[in-house]
Amino acid sequence: MAKMKVSKNKKRMEKYLAPSLGWDVEFTVEKAEGSYVTCEFGKTYLDWSSGTAVNITGHRHPKVMDAVKKQLDKLVHSGCVYQYDSLLDLCERLEKVTPGDIGMFFFSNSGAEAVEGCMKAAKFVTERNAIISYRGAFHGRTMGCVSVTTSNSKYTKHYTPLASIYRALYPHCYRCPLGLELKSCNIACFKQFEAITKYEVPKEDVAAVLIEPVQGEGGYVVPPKEYMQKLRKWCTDNKVLLIFDEVQSGVARTGKWFAADHFGVTPDLMAIAKGIASGFPLSAVAGKPSVMKKWLPGAHGTTFGGSPVSCAAACATIDVIEKEKLLAKSLKNSEKMMKRLNALKDKYKFIGDIRGLGYMLAIEFADKNKTPDKAKCDEFLAKCLENGLIMIGCGADGNIVRILPPVTSSDKEIEEGMTIIENTMKQIAK
Repeated sequence: MAKMKVSKNKKRMEKYLAPSLGWDVEFTVEKAEGSYVTCEFGKTYLDWSSGTAVNITGHRHPKVMDAVKKQLDKLVHSGCVYQYDSLLDLCERLEKVTPGDIGMFFFSNSGAEAVEGCMKAAKFVTERNAIISYRGAFHGRTMGCVSVTTSNSKYTKHYTPLASIYRALYPHCYRCPLGLELKSCNIACFKQFEAITKYEVPKEDVAAVLIEPVQGEGGYVVPPKEYMQKLRKWCTDNKVLLIFDEVQSGVARTGKWFAADHFGVTPDLMAIAKGIASGFPLSAVAGKPSVMKKWLPGAHGTTFGGSPVSCAAACATIDVIEKEKLLAKSLKNSEKMMKRLNALKDKYKFIGDIRGLGYMLAIEFADKNKTPDKAKCDEFLAKCLENGLIMIGCGADGNIVRILPPVTSSDKEIEEGMTIIENTMKQIAK
């Protein structure tokens, strides 16, 4: 395997940047455009990391850049002192694309802020304190979010979780925590969820259930539709708010505006971030007006949240996806990609599972006994990089590859990426 050149910024990175934040590749990008980035050594890569699922319209989409430039000439910052059009223009667009009757918003800057906001809103509105989250979840790095994160113990080391957090088993069919098969299990894992309020915390003390409709960092796990619908009914019956963390799965990433749309379920609150503004910092607590109107003045706040510039970028992002009919296109391409990926699974014994929705796909490296194979995953990612394709991993065992093309990807770019994946599999099988 070819040895990577040393980046011009290696020493500065080591000197100035805290090692708590890791980096996936060891070179500096000099230019990024569309689906590609060009590094300091002159090599151009197809970028299927999408900035960790952020660059939904690719790098520097012309229409997004135009909207940002126009906003820069008007207003850069308000700090919630005075109103501005891009904020309310975005609200109108989001109301149309969010599930069901979701239609009120609180804007912030990051996914963690949005999840924190959802939890705060739920506790404030219900006047209850307990939150039920899920094993394998990743919700962010703030103390509240770390408390409900269990995708990897390294994220919670030395950080004592907040009180009144309870954890259910996520419905992971490839690695069923109960050792059952979906076709005959009758969604048995939901009984474990129900047992939490029988043995650990009374229903009347639970403010919300927090779940990723597709687990992100935990491994791109897609739950059964029946589970999500049972969960919605349970929350409704027990006056518990249902929160969807759509930070990674939202804004066209799964081939629909939100992963919730795949399940026919509308949450009470939803955390939105990552792809919402095509690379500009923006997130939102999105909720039903019946909930949000009870979140009274002073209960939450922000200085930089809902930046006029980021809101303009978000408006343009939604417009691009709608006008270019990218949802339908990504679903069509995803179906073809899944077919080719499953063919690789049938061919190579080191591929354990292929899963995902839309352009949020995953390859899990594992043997026939489902033993995780991190070494093979690392080899695959390194070889893909050498072959001109950037992808990143996830999962508690570090054995899962995320496939995250921009939704603006051309058919030619999808073919290029899939060909590199297929050729790389052949190389590492030798």
